[in-house]
Amino acid sequence: MKGLIYKSTGSWYLVKDEEGTFYEARLKGIFKIDGITSTNPIAVGDQVELEFSNEGETMIRNILPRHNYIARSSPHHISQHHIIAANLDQAILFSSLKNPKTSLGFIDRFLATAEAFHIPAVIFFNKSDLYQKKEMQQYQHIEKMYGSLGYPVLLMSVSGLSGIEETKKFFENKTSLISGNSGVGKSSFINYLAPGLNLKTLEVSQWSGKGMHTTTFAEMHDIQGFQNAKIIDTPGLREFGMADMDKQEISHYFPEMRNRLQDCRFNNCLHIDEPGCAIKDAVEKEEIYMDRYVSYLKIMDSINKKAY
Repeated sequence: MKGLIYKSTGSWYLVKDEEGTFYEARLKGIFKIDGITSTNPIAVGDQVELEFSNEGETMIRNILPRHNYIARSSPHHISQHHIIAANLDQAILFSSLKNPKTSLGFIDRFLATAEAFHIPAVIFFNKSDLYQKKEMQQYQHIEKMYGSLGYPVLLMSVSGLSGIEETKKFFENKTSLISGNSGVGKSSFINYLAPGLNLKTLEVSQWSGKGMHTTTFAEMHDIQGFQNAKIIDTPGLREFGMADMDKQEISHYFPEMRNRLQDCRFNNCLHIDEPGCAIKDAVEKEEIYMDRYVSYLKIMDSINKKAY
């Protein structure tokens, strides 16, 4: 019998079979997946084969091939990564420019990770009802920058019921991962799309300005009223780690850099201080946004530190 993983706590899994029945299941034996070194053998979104033990327990006996997955650095094992979700059609980053503010560096790490795993990315900016002139100018700059790279960018307010209808077109017939900093309102957004879920929400801490975690484990939800739409809600992430990447490949995950790499003088150019660098030349000519180049340098620096 086949099933789909809806929730994973690391020790047991919530699985939905092809008839729509949910089971709490455990692993049968030890799973080793070729080419993937992760802290979790099975992730939300995985398709699996089930069997029932003589004691009536539901067991996962096999994992079916994935067509993709997305991962982040493991918080406990620096040399490994944690698979957030598998078999995705898109990754949606929920962001805000106020209370709390999502940094461009965080956004660029998310986009680079999505590029690395070949998953289309979308950016939603929530809490537009709180934006003053300053934030609206920032949003216009951001929309222009990411829009020029092919990333859809939408402005919305869940609490103000503004711009939400425009987001619905992204969910039909898709499995969508939603991630973002804690406190940006993604649980409130999911509650709007699927009121019956009643996901827990918390206010942003007035002391720190940072969101408080309300989601402990990644979990998939069926969204009623949509054609075959599933949303995977992920734990709030304050830092989005780059998993399994080295310095030579990072530029390939920036589309505006990827298209210019062949023009660098040296094949192993890291685009930092090498002569004849087409990327630095494009930055100086404002053909590549300085904000994006700064994010690239910060990612490179974080990889350097990870090596020690």
